[in-house]
Amino acid sequence: MFKAIACAWILLVVGDFLSTFCYHVPEHVFGHLHVQTHHSYKKNFRHYAILTLNLQVLLDGILGALPYLLVAAFLWYFSPIGVLCGLLFGQFHVWWRHTSILDWQTPKSVDLLCQILFITTPEKHWQHHQKTNQGYGDIFTFFEQPAQGWLRLLRLLRLRFSHRIVSQ
Repeated sequence: MFKAIACAWILLVVGDFLSTFCYHVPEHVFGHLHVQTHHSYKKNFRHYAILTLNLQVLLDGILGALPYLLVAAFLWYFSPIGVLCGLLFGQFHVWWRHTSILDWQTPKSVDLLCQILFITTPEKHWQHHQKTNQGYGDIFTFFEQPAQGWLRLLRLLRLRFSHRIVSQ
């Protein structure tokens, strides 16, 4: 039982770290796939994730989930049950954190528990939809500050790189 819980926890933390720092934040700086499909002012979660079968949306979802799947493949040997529980919790969390568009209000007791466990609530995730410089870390809020620093660093690198290209 302990091994399953540990594997699920490791899967979620390492997967969230890799997804945040290797895909989500760099996509906000260098790409447009995630921003176009996830943050367009014309769309909401129900529109792009449930009502359409847009290949760009599916690709964005797959790229965001890929780090979790890679970690799951590594951890499978240690605890298939833990991996499955971690992946199920991760998918549940994707659905749950997008319920704010449906006027969901997290109960105070659940909100308090999420604060203690550093879990992103739908209200916290909605901040990211409204202000794309905030609310990083899909599952865990403790990635927020390091992700903002990574965002600033990548933006500086993009400016330096684009300035070099223009200068030449």
